[in-house]
Amino acid sequence: MTETATRRRGDTRERIQSVALERFTDNGYDQTSLREIAEDLGVTKAALYYHFKTKEEILDSLLGQAATEVDALVAWMESEPSTHARRLEMIRRLGEIARGVPGEVMRCVQQNEVALQNLGATTAVVHDLKARLGEAAAPENATIEDRLRVRMAIMAVLIANKTGSDIGGTAAERAAAAQAIASDLIP
Repeated sequence: MTETATRRRGDTRERIQSVALERFTDNGYDQTSLREIAEDLGVTKAALYYHFKTKEEILDSLLGQAATEVDALVAWMESEPSTHARRLEMIRRLGEIARGVPGEVMRCVQQNEVALQNLGATTAVVHDLKARLGEAAAPENATIEDRLRVRMAIMAVLIANKTGSDIGGTAAERAAAAQAIASDLIP
């Protein structure tokens, strides 16, 4: 396969992922069909099947992207001394992740939590990511309160990404407010 063909195939996969993610988030995972995704892309279902056979394959590929970024954050945290400054930096980096595709994937999963419960492997990946992030962010000898503060800080950052304009301000202002709240929560 030529470099151009490989790049084009990758671009098509990314377009499929982007359209599917938007549909899953806005319309619901259960209410979205592969036919609708193909129509939005202006391709045939057969062309879509070349890249992904099922909606679950698309979702798993998106979760894989999110997991890669969260894994990198956890690896960085595990390589650094457990300090308050490290936990604050984790919150900052998580905010950056949450503003990108992984944040959109997390938002999609949260909005489709009930529908995705039937997808055991998908649900397990999400819970594993949250648990690993929370564990890596907790201080050494953390109390229950410390662990809860860390989880609440993480959720504040993630929720800011999915909260709409109904609370006011721009997306950047909401993200900054979430960073401030999360920083106050970090033990």
